[in-house]
Amino acid sequence: MRTQFCGLIDESLIGQTVTLCGWVNTNRVQSHTVFTDLRDHEGVAQIVVDSDMGELFQIAKELALESCVQVTGTVRARQAVNDKIRTGKVEVLAEKIEVLNKAEPLPFHHHENPGEDTRLKYRYLDLRSPDMQRKMRTRTKLVSALRHWLDARGFQDIETPILTKATPEGARDFLVPARMHEGEFYALPQSPQLFKQILMMAGFDRYYQIARCFRDEALRADRQLEFTQLDMEFAWVGERDVQDTVEDMIRDIFRDVVDVELAAEFPRMTYAEAMRRYGSDKPDLRIALELMDVAELVKDSEFTVFTAAANDPDGRVAALRIPGGASLSRKQIDEYAAHAAKYGAKGLAYVKLDEQGVVNSPIAKFFSEESFVALLDAVGVRNGDIAFFGAGAYNKVSDFMGALRLKAGKDFNLIADGWAPLWITDFPMFEWDEEEGRFVALHHPFTAPAVDSIDDLRANAKTAVSRGYDMVLNGNEIGGGSIRIHNSAMQSAVFELLGIGAEEAEGKFGFLLDALKYGAPPHGGIAFGIDRIAALMAGTESIRDVIAFPKTTGAQCLMTGAPSPIPDAQLAEVHVQVRETKAKD
Repeated sequence: MRTQFCGLIDESLIGQTVTLCGWVNTNRVQSHTVFTDLRDHEGVAQIVVDSDMGELFQIAKELALESCVQVTGTVRARQAVNDKIRTGKVEVLAEKIEVLNKAEPLPFHHHENPGEDTRLKYRYLDLRSPDMQRKMRTRTKLVSALRHWLDARGFQDIETPILTKATPEGARDFLVPARMHEGEFYALPQSPQLFKQILMMAGFDRYYQIARCFRDEALRADRQLEFTQLDMEFAWVGERDVQDTVEDMIRDIFRDVVDVELAAEFPRMTYAEAMRRYGSDKPDLRIALELMDVAELVKDSEFTVFTAAANDPDGRVAALRIPGGASLSRKQIDEYAAHAAKYGAKGLAYVKLDEQGVVNSPIAKFFSEESFVALLDAVGVRNGDIAFFGAGAYNKVSDFMGALRLKAGKDFNLIADGWAPLWITDFPMFEWDEEEGRFVALHHPFTAPAVDSIDDLRANAKTAVSRGYDMVLNGNEIGGGSIRIHNSAMQSAVFELLGIGAEEAEGKFGFLLDALKYGAPPHGGIAFGIDRIAALMAGTESIRDVIAFPKTTGAQCLMTGAPSPIPDAQLAEVHVQVRETKAKD
């Protein structure tokens, strides 16, 4: 139907007859000429129809936006050159226009900003926009480049099951009723974790998969119910074997896909250092702000919020200095406090020093003049600055002070240009869940501890370090992995520490425990978030912009109306009955 793409016609075609197909992007009707921008996935071409062309001129005048149109005409040089587009030096003088499918009045046009719900409801219109076409093509180039890189290095692309056994990895499973096994269910995989480990035991050595994964958890800008990851596993490896290989891969991929040169060697930081300095296990190093521990300086103050945390072995008092932050009004300071509250803060103290050195602080009265000056000097507060202080449990303070650091970085334009990759290593093996009264795995239950002895692990479970590692880029965790447990006794011991008894472990993970008994090699791997990497490459903050048909934050597909009720007869086939829940008062 076409001889060229709209966005690829150029001066080499001047004088030639071409046929183009596309959507009407804009239609500018003047007294003697109609200028139509015809758009396809490669870009736009200007179509010209003069008033002396009779019926053709009338057809051109009535072209509705987003109608499908076929145009045949002659390429000629454009009098008014448009340097902003690739085809800006030429235009097509139309000889024939056929409307293949006229569009009805549009709910929105991609030149507008209708809001995300409208964009998702009419996703087919949204995806036609040049910006979304660019973002989706970036994703396509990313996946293609990854496959090419891995295939060239001997990795085998092996598919693992989508209908599998429920083996919880930290989030809720999506369950699928098994019609042929009444009362039993499959689960959609949260990741191919156990299958890829078994592939290493089966002798495949290097595996990868562009894997679709499913987690029934709260949605946000960087999280979806269903997502895509590059899943990788290696046999006979230690941490650096995996890290060095995938670091080379990420460097090459960014160079090939978006012409970005990442650091020749990614810096490394332990989990403990990252939490201490940045309040996050995925710090954005483009922001120079750092947290400072001040417990020693405030432990003898009269401010009980500070003294309680400072004298608690599991507590923390941290400060964040923001250069130029004295410009914040009281209302803005309250907004910072509200932001910190979202991450667990019960309050937020501050010290503001105006340009003349005048102190504004609700906590100054709790300190002697000497100790207060010492505190400000230690934190580095200067005229025109503000310092925020957080106190409480170590992890909670780290979380909300880290969130404040990111907010301040954005609000005060403190985010440097460029790319800041790093490795986070030496994660805790476990963290204590107060509500459940037991340990939970920080990565997942199959991560190897950095000890060889089961007795050592049991004796030091609270402080045990794992052999896990994450790759972080510009404040985003883009990949996470670990060396896996390859010994059945150690795996059973970890299950036991996680409160998974022998009977439960056998029921959920018996096949893994059996496989580990028959010569399982040391192995490890990593998984990269395709959606997150594509979003970074495309320059967008939301992974929804690089997923063709994403869900809303309310876990809905506005275009199709999913999820939706299922007829009782269809539910009966899979032995399921919906139980009505009583409305809460």
